[in-house]
Amino acid sequence: MCGIVGYAGKEKTVPTLIDGLKRLEYRGYDSAGIAVISENNLVVKKAAGKVSDLEAMTRNLTGIKSAVGIAHTRWATHGEPNEVNAHPHVDCTGRIGIVHNGIIENYKALKTYLEDRGHRFVSKTDTEVIAHLIEEFMKKEGATFMDAFIETAQAIKGSYAIAAVSLSDPGTIYATHLSSPLVIGQGNGENFIASDASPFLGRASKIIYLPENEIAVVAAAGIKTFDLDKRKKDPVFEKFEGTLESIQKGNFPHFMLKEIYEQPERIEDAFRGRLLLQEGNAFLGGLSPVWDKLLKAKRFVISACGTSWHAALVGKYMFEEIARVPTEVDYASELRYRNPILGPDDVVFVISQSGETADTLATLREAKKRGATVLGIVNVVGSTIAREAGVGVYIHAGPEIGVASTKTFTSQLAVLTLITLAIGRGKGMSKEKGKFIASEINSLPEKARRALGTENLVREIARTFKDSRNFLYLGRGANFPTALEGALKLKEISYIHAEGYPVAEMKHGPIALIDENMPVVFVVPKDGIYEKVLSNMEEVKARKGRIIAIANEDDEYIDSLADFVIRVPRTLGWLGPIVNVIPLQLLAYHIALELGRLIDQPRNLAKSVTVE
Repeated sequence: MCGIVGYAGKEKTVPTLIDGLKRLEYRGYDSAGIAVISENNLVVKKAAGKVSDLEAMTRNLTGIKSAVGIAHTRWATHGEPNEVNAHPHVDCTGRIGIVHNGIIENYKALKTYLEDRGHRFVSKTDTEVIAHLIEEFMKKEGATFMDAFIETAQAIKGSYAIAAVSLSDPGTIYATHLSSPLVIGQGNGENFIASDASPFLGRASKIIYLPENEIAVVAAAGIKTFDLDKRKKDPVFEKFEGTLESIQKGNFPHFMLKEIYEQPERIEDAFRGRLLLQEGNAFLGGLSPVWDKLLKAKRFVISACGTSWHAALVGKYMFEEIARVPTEVDYASELRYRNPILGPDDVVFVISQSGETADTLATLREAKKRGATVLGIVNVVGSTIAREAGVGVYIHAGPEIGVASTKTFTSQLAVLTLITLAIGRGKGMSKEKGKFIASEINSLPEKARRALGTENLVREIARTFKDSRNFLYLGRGANFPTALEGALKLKEISYIHAEGYPVAEMKHGPIALIDENMPVVFVVPKDGIYEKVLSNMEEVKARKGRIIAIANEDDEYIDSLADFVIRVPRTLGWLGPIVNVIPLQLLAYHIALELGRLIDQPRNLAKSVTVE
């Protein structure tokens, strides 16, 4: 969940590390720190709060002579976010510095072992044991730093990405990982490590996705990798073509708003080269190796977390209505700890923006162990889920920096529509029907642009309801998950309590909450169950609830029931969430803006959940 970055090269190390941390701050922003080796000293600076606080603290170090350093921005797991618990952590001698992303599950036993041997701990973190373990193992006769680092990697249990520097090997960073992401970037006379590739943008031309349980030894002169038996490996370099523009806000005040407005283009990117209008079909090359299994599957299972789980719920409606495949949706955090009934007749889709979500990755591995066919739907190229699934589809949403997911949700849905169409055609859907559906799918980017035109009205609604302490979001069919996603966005960035429900379930409890102070958001497109939703709106109106409706542009009746109507273009019912969610994203954004929240970095949250 935290962000780590390391640098070995010819440039000024401290500014390079600070810049890298700024690009990783979406991964954690409780505290931050750096450790650089300069003139046979390990210089460590840490600060509670944002990377900007650390930057202010280190301004007098910008000219320090150093060719190697590591840095960290933290999302707290063990120990409250303060300067003492911030990374990097050091050993008793002050000669070893380490940063860590993940959780060390056996740290208590290791800490006791080390304390019995005279080690003194200063923090409340699980991470600090790593520095002391390396120190302890360095005491063995003839031990090198690599020996001690490898022995430490073998002793700890849990999920981790670790980077370490030492005065005993002052020009080098040692790194390894297990179930937490780590990427290595190769530049011109300089090399990097980081939790993702954003710190390398503009400076690295090649990257390495380090295999788990391998050791990377990174210096300005080059990169070497080894297994845990110290056997040299041949790292696989891939071309890296990221751009700085993709991680900058441009003219937008927040990344979240920029990413909301990027959605029409990102949906087009998901369709490009895949949607075959004249054939009424879709082609996704990543599915080719398992195409026969997809068509013969007795059941689909979709597993995900958070916003991706909401996309999975919409996927269930798509797969069952159009592809006619029984589909189950499971929280990855629950499925991994059950004894799931999965086997060779099942196809399991795992959905993750980062491709590193710990629970979703564990589900992937469990499903493969049980013989199911597993496919990944991810955004980050080369991520762990993408590599381990082996087959699947990239959503091509581009970097998403705002912690609250927006464009990745609609891009995930865009990919699910293509998979649905392709399977439907493969199972006998007529070409005529396929062409009709493909045409509707093709219209989604333009309809998303029209939905963005509701922002001025949404801003007024936000000003009206910014002081409300509770919201209820209601939808039916594929728009029930849309209601869930709208409620989640509001909770994440405004800190207002909100719940999403199927409309008909309102009478089974939530209706007790409705009074003149309760805003109720209905997602009510003109589809086959439109009249049913109108009846539920009447029930809310009778109890003086204040209604905000997401309705279609041609709906003239809705004004008689709703206090506010946000109109969006009409489309097929199971495609509707891609359009209908956009005003809900804007509503959450503008309420949070009115309340003065930290929109891109909401409290207690981080972008990528790589720990349990």
